[in-house]
Amino acid sequence: MRAPQPCAECGAGGAARYRCPRCGTAYCSVPCCRTHRERCAPEPRRERERAAAGQGIPPAPSPWALEDILSEEDEQDRVPLQKLKLLGESEELRELLLNPHLRQLLLTIDQAQDKSSLMRKFMQEPLFVEFADCCLSIVEPPGKENVLPE
Repeated sequence: MRAPQPCAECGAGGAARYRCPRCGTAYCSVPCCRTHRERCAPEPRRERERAAAGQGIPPAPSPWALEDILSEEDEQDRVPLQKLKLLGESEELRELLLNPHLRQLLLTIDQAQDKSSLMRKFMQEPLFVEFADCCLSIVEPPGKENVLPE
């Protein structure tokens, strides 16, 4: 494990947990990612490596890349893409997301600098707990070992 570097966008010391998949620049948050993405020019060396590997021109950037979301130490908590897609198919989750209060809570977390402490605070909100439980039940359905015998 390596220590986080300073953010290349805002300069926050030791806060850069994410990396640009195109150029490798370190940044600390979604707003810094968006700022960087607007100005990002991949290093010529990486472009040459892609061309040499037969990849040619890189595909258009998606809104999120794995490197944007997870650092090396978070890799063990990664949820497979096929399970994440199940979230979009859940009617129960869609109904929960119609609630304006829940949407405001999620927006607040997305825009916060200290997401983890805010998440702990919001886990006291029954609506947020219901949302979190719904998400977890979709990506990690309860196993047989958690079922009580009848």
